[in-house]
Amino acid sequence: MVTHMKTTIEIADAILGRAKRVAAREHTTVRALVEEGLRRVLDDPRRAGGFRLRKAAFGGRGLRPELGDGNWERIRSIIYEDRGGL
Repeated sequence: MVTHMKTTIEIADAILGRAKRVAAREHTTVRALVEEGLRRVLDDPRRAGGFRLRKAAFGGRGLRPELGDGNWERIRSIIYEDRGGL
């Protein structure tokens, strides 16, 4: 069963004017254009994907040799050595 909900949206005057002209030219309604636009956005497969972290590498050479074992305590002590610790 298809149901409809009446709602109010604010549309910039310039966009609404363009939408009215397109609707008249295509013998449809602004409502139909809005629904079509929403369907296109909601069905867009590019939006279906999960979050993708952008590549943020800065061209370094990785960890310093003395940090190669990944010991967090050592890493933290180097980070904060000029701040007097935590």
